[in-house]
Amino acid sequence: MLFNSLKFLIFLPVILILYFILPEKIKNLWLLGASYYFYMCWNAEYALLIFFSTVITYISGRILEKLKNDIYFGSRCKIWDKRKLVVLVSFSLNLFVLFYFKYFNFVTGILQNIAGYLHIQLSLPEYDILLPVGISFYTFQALGYILDVYRNDIYAEHSFTKYALFVSFFPQLVAGPIERSKNLLKQLAGFHKFNFDGVKEGLLLMLWGYFLKLVISDRIAIFVDTIYGDYMTYGGTYLIIATIFFAVQIYCDFAGYSVIAMGVAKMLEINLMDNFDAPYLSVSVAEFWRKWHISLTSWFKDYLYIPLGGSHKGKIRKYINKLVVFLISGLWHGASFSFVAWGGVNGLYQVIGEILKPARNRIVDRYRLNREAFTHKLLHIAGTFILVDFSWIFFRANRFMEAFIIIKQMFSVYNPWVIFDGSIYNCGLNSKNFWLLLVCLLILLFADCCKYRKIQIREIIMHQDSWFQVIFISFSILAVLVFGIYGSGYNQSAFIYFQF
Repeated sequence: MLFNSLKFLIFLPVILILYFILPEKIKNLWLLGASYYFYMCWNAEYALLIFFSTVITYISGRILEKLKNDIYFGSRCKIWDKRKLVVLVSFSLNLFVLFYFKYFNFVTGILQNIAGYLHIQLSLPEYDILLPVGISFYTFQALGYILDVYRNDIYAEHSFTKYALFVSFFPQLVAGPIERSKNLLKQLAGFHKFNFDGVKEGLLLMLWGYFLKLVISDRIAIFVDTIYGDYMTYGGTYLIIATIFFAVQIYCDFAGYSVIAMGVAKMLEINLMDNFDAPYLSVSVAEFWRKWHISLTSWFKDYLYIPLGGSHKGKIRKYINKLVVFLISGLWHGASFSFVAWGGVNGLYQVIGEILKPARNRIVDRYRLNREAFTHKLLHIAGTFILVDFSWIFFRANRFMEAFIIIKQMFSVYNPWVIFDGSIYNCGLNSKNFWLLLVCLLILLFADCCKYRKIQIREIIMHQDSWFQVIFISFSILAVLVFGIYGSGYNQSAFIYFQF
C-alpha cells in the first residue's frame, strides 16, 4: 500500500478513528494488526519474514536481559561470552534472510564470472526471488535494538505486542526512517490520546511530503527517465541537466516519504526522527552525510564505524573504517556494483577531504578568508553539490559500466544550445511543466533555507488563527491535486527507496 494511493487515504482515517476510540490496552494491538495489513498489501507471504525477525530479536533481547542479571551470580567472563554469542546468533539469522533475498543471486553471479575467467565449469543455482519491500529497513531496526540491549542502552522489552509494533510500525516500515529503540519503543509504551493540534501538524507534514513526491519528484522523473532511458541519444547538456534533476528527484522522493511518515506518526501522537536536514545546503561532503538519510548514517556510525575503531586507532585505520562503512552502505542500497561504486566514491570524498583539510586551512589563514561569508559558503555548497551529484550517476545507472558510458556521453557531446532552442521541452516535459517545475524548485529552496536557519514554517502556521490554517491547508490540498503528476488511469508511482 503506497502513501500516494487512494487505498491509503481510506486506510489512514479508519486507523486513526478506531485507534483513539479503542481502550488504551488494545491500542498497540490494533496498530500492530494495521501495520501487518499495510505490509501484506504488497505480498502477504513476506509478512512472515518480519514476524521471523521480530521473534528472533525479541527472544534474543530477553536472553540478553537474563544473562545481564546473571552476571552477579557467576563467572563474569563466561556470561559476557554468552551475551556475545546471543548477539552473533541473532545477527546471523537476520542477515542470512537479508542475504538470501537481496544478495544471493548477486554473489552467485560474481562467483560464476570468476569461474568463467579461470575457465572453471561452475554451475550454481539461480532463483527468481522477489525482493521483500523494506527488508533492509526493518532488519536494521531490529538489529539496532539487539545492540542497544547488549550495550545496556535500553531495557529488553517484555511485551511481544509492543516490540512487534516497534519493528513493523507502518508509517516507517518500508522506507524508514530507521528508528532507534530508545526513541520509538519508549513512545509506544506511553499513553496516547486524541490531540487536534497533533492531527493538524501531522496533516501539514503529510501535505509537504505529497508536494515533494507528487509535484516535484514525479514530475522530474518524467524528464530523467526519458534522458537516462536513451542516454546514447541524449548526450551532453541533456545528461547534465538530467543528472542535476535526479539529485533533486531522489531527495524529494525519499524526503517526501519520510515527511509523510512523520506526519502519519504525529497524528498518532508519536514523533519520528527527521531523516533530512537541508542536505544540499551542506558546505562539505562530510556535512552532507550528516544531513542525508540521517537514520541510516547514524546507524552505521554507531553500530559499525565506532565498533571498527572509529577515529581512535590512527589516521590510516580511520580512513579504512570510513571506506568500509561507505562501501557497505552502497551494498545496503542494492546488490549491484554500481551501488558499491556510489558508496566507494562518497567514501573517497570523505578520505580525500580529511587529507586535504590542513592544506585548505592554511589557504584560508594565509589569504584571511572569511568562512562565514555568504560567497565562501556558496562556493563550498556548489562544490559539494557537484561532487555529490556526480556520485548519483552510479546510483541512477542500471549497471556499473553503464555509468561510465553516461559520464562519457555527458562530456563528449557539446550541445548547450538545446536549452535555448526549445529542444529541452521535448524530453517528456513541455515548456509549461518545465517552468512549473522550476518554480517548485524555488519553493523547495526557500523551505530548505528556512530549515537551515532553524526556522520552522510548520510551527509558524500552527501559531496562526484557525481561519488561516483552514485556508492554507485547503489551498495546499488543492495545489497538490491540481499540480501533482499521476500515471495513466491515475495510478500511483512507487517511492524510489522501496527497492531497498
